[in-house]
Amino acid sequence: MSTTVEAGHERIARAFAQARGSAALMPYMMGGFPSLEESLRIGEAYVAAGADIIELGFPYSDPLADGPVIQEAGTRALEAGTNVAGVLEVAARLSASVPVVAMCYANMVFAPGAEAFVERLRRSGASGLIVPDLPYGASPEVARACERHGVALVPLVAPTTPPARLREIASCARGFLYTVSVVGTTGERERLQDSAERLIAEAKSVAGAPVALGFGIATPEHAARAAAAGADGVIVGTRLVRAAMEDSDPAAAVGEVVSELAAGLGQAR
Repeated sequence: MSTTVEAGHERIARAFAQARGSAALMPYMMGGFPSLEESLRIGEAYVAAGADIIELGFPYSDPLADGPVIQEAGTRALEAGTNVAGVLEVAARLSASVPVVAMCYANMVFAPGAEAFVERLRRSGASGLIVPDLPYGASPEVARACERHGVALVPLVAPTTPPARLREIASCARGFLYTVSVVGTTGERERLQDSAERLIAEAKSVAGAPVALGFGIATPEHAARAAAAGADGVIVGTRLVRAAMEDSDPAAAVGEVVSELAAGLGQAR
């Protein structure tokens, strides 16, 4: 596994600074879907098509933030026998090319203990960690473990986050500030919410780290609009998982979608 000494937040910051388009492109993938080997091929297709950072999901039986498409992918991954160790191997392979940010749920962190989980995550070469059901500040042991091992603990803010809370979270964000564009779970929307511009502006006014917009971004037009509104990064999940789910060649299918998203962000090809 990778043993790079560069701190995760530094590598993530460099990826944002060197993004090839108007914003960093961060596609999401479900580790182990449709199989571990195929998920690795999907990640490699992301990199080849223009991903600057990869968000790597760990399948979990009771997800809270994921919509039906990503839930189904997680269920299939678990049924195929995917476990944490297997997804960490995928992280290790992909992190040689781009920063990998793990997305998992709190029980997966606390079952082995925060220190043990984060240490394994860092040995895989992963740069960051997102735990959507872990409220900011609720578990300082996770933050301490991430700090010790050089893993960026990425917080989330939502349209319902009060201004004082937004300032508190944003001031301590590591890696980037994950700004959720809608109230609800992940999933494709027909258009980017009209409130997205306001959310991005409010987040950027108080954040010391890059601001990435996620939830509901599904098209090159959505991505371009988010970037034009000032987002430093765009996160795309359900659209890509659906493409992998509906095609007999998942890696080729997602590669095409990522290429379209990259073009929407103005990447030089």
